[in-house]
Amino acid sequence: MGATSSSINELPENEYLKKLSGREAISENDPFWNQLLSFSFNTPTNSAELKLLEEAAVSVCKSLAENNPRTGNLAALIKVFLSRTKELKISAECQNHLFIWQAHNALFIICCLLKVLICQMSEEELQLHFTYVERVPGSHGEECEDLMEELLCCLIQLIVEIPLLDITYSISLEAVTALVVFLSCQLFHKEILRENIAHKYLMHGRCLPYTSRLVKTLLYNFIRQERSPPPGTHVFQPEPDGGGLLYGIASGVATGLWTVFTLGGVGSKRAPHQEESSPLANQSLLLLLVLANLTDAPDTPNPYRQAIMSFKNTQDSTVLPSPNPHAFQINFNSLYTTLCEQQNSDQATLLLYTLLHQNSNVRTYMLARTDMENLVLPILEILYHVEERNSHHVYMALIILLILTEDDGFNRSIHEVILKNITWYSERVLTEISLGSLLILVVIRTIQYNMTRTRDKYLHTNCLAALANMSAQFRSLHQYAAQRIISLFALLSKKHNKVLEQATQSLRSSLASDDSPLPDYAQDLNVIEEVIRMMLEIINSCLTNSLHHNPNLVYALLYKRDLFEQFRTHPSFQDIMQNIDLVISFFSSRIEQAGAELSVERVLEIIKQGAVALPKDRLRKFPELKFKYVEEEQPEEFFIPYVWSLVYNSAVALYWNPQVIQLFTMDSG
Repeated sequence: MGATSSSINELPENEYLKKLSGREAISENDPFWNQLLSFSFNTPTNSAELKLLEEAAVSVCKSLAENNPRTGNLAALIKVFLSRTKELKISAECQNHLFIWQAHNALFIICCLLKVLICQMSEEELQLHFTYVERVPGSHGEECEDLMEELLCCLIQLIVEIPLLDITYSISLEAVTALVVFLSCQLFHKEILRENIAHKYLMHGRCLPYTSRLVKTLLYNFIRQERSPPPGTHVFQPEPDGGGLLYGIASGVATGLWTVFTLGGVGSKRAPHQEESSPLANQSLLLLLVLANLTDAPDTPNPYRQAIMSFKNTQDSTVLPSPNPHAFQINFNSLYTTLCEQQNSDQATLLLYTLLHQNSNVRTYMLARTDMENLVLPILEILYHVEERNSHHVYMALIILLILTEDDGFNRSIHEVILKNITWYSERVLTEISLGSLLILVVIRTIQYNMTRTRDKYLHTNCLAALANMSAQFRSLHQYAAQRIISLFALLSKKHNKVLEQATQSLRSSLASDDSPLPDYAQDLNVIEEVIRMMLEIINSCLTNSLHHNPNLVYALLYKRDLFEQFRTHPSFQDIMQNIDLVISFFSSRIEQAGAELSVERVLEIIKQGAVALPKDRLRKFPELKFKYVEEEQPEEFFIPYVWSLVYNSAVALYWNPQVIQLFTMDSG
């Protein structure tokens, strides 16, 4: 690097980098820094080149790690960066491209070095590299200065205070990336880090007052989805003497310098739409999720999580002063719109879950929207394409539905929204269907997929809980949705009979042979009977509360009435079967009285008339089905590895050497 163009394979032999990592101490006032920071770079454009960059930087970092405790050159570079950031705001206003360019280059080098150092040394060793010793000529004394907190605070100030312009886009992105790197020590530990030096600085001292502004800025970066400036927006022209450099600091995701550290690493699963999206928005969202999932300090809760839990709508004129010092206001309409548009990514779905679960202001606002289909449809599409999604993305989407279905108003309103031509639903042409019926179809499909593939009890439970929450408000169910409810029950019934038969055969075999161990079918039978009872309760809840609104469900029930015969006298289902048996008997009798060979339309007409005639008091009342989502006792054991797996696999993440990752083995790409 320096005042020449550099390529990846030249880095280990670059004279400026060799001097930086060498044995000679360099003063922060040395002209060397202007030379080092005036570099152009052949930017890596694919994961293979990103890996090469990592490998090329290793020798430089190894040399720096050996020599820096004596030379303090990394700390001197940080001091140079800190001094230049003091003028960044004025430089942006005055369009001082050169000043911003060199500040960015300094941060870029710091980020490169820091990322390698973090994975190779302990926290105590790392902190030594941030100690700056000022040697005053003619003086025998030395003054030590710890620069880690100052650098962290400076990065936060840069993010929240520097206006986002074409010429500042890259340094804003690099500052966000640098904070992710600072916190990446979690990647290299199998256990959850409850406290480390970066956590301490971010939650206390000089960084703490910026908490709400940082969270707000990161949210707005996500909301705005600003794309990187087009190539040619910011290019330095060469000076007549050849000392200038051609360097496009804002030359786009594929050609800008910052892509070295913001495109996905080896093994990341990058979708085409991700490459075109905003790297600053994506990286800001990842940092926001990392901050939100930091563990609480021993003496104080996570302030970033507190800020996320308490922010309010700028349009709310009745906002009262909040007791939370980190509260702020943001435009909920803009946030809602962006969340609806971005649900194709894990991280956007995780943010939506976080806000719905933890921020009551956001939840209340979203449930009051009259265009909930814009939010629900992308969530349903995630579940519909379950085969293509990782299990964690599916879980988040499902839990979001469960949280939404806790609200009776939501459960009523989704049946009033009529959709036309749902193109991604391929099992059947749906020219017109309510959002509620579509939701039922997708959730049932997810249950059936789980029964045949993953067999995850947790997924089953949450799917059924969402259906149960909605069941009392089922309205005008689409005939296909009604059929699928009964078809699911038929599948469960068939599975129950199969397990029962296996248990019987196993018992006979064990009686014939004393040596053979008896397989434990009791647990399997118990699980399937719990699910069957839940389905019966869902059907019963609909019949009890909204029979006259759902002729298609009664029709499907009558068409498959034989399915329910075996459960009528079963001790686990006798009570819940009373209402279903009554409905089947009542409507069967009326249809038989109407004569044979009736058309579908005529049968539906009889059902509608019978629904009015059936005395409500004949149906036994059961407790209302209501399930609330409850987070696990130690949610960080799930969410922290999940968030860092998103960073690891993201199309805008750094390249992380998979050989040194310790935290997780799951695939969240």
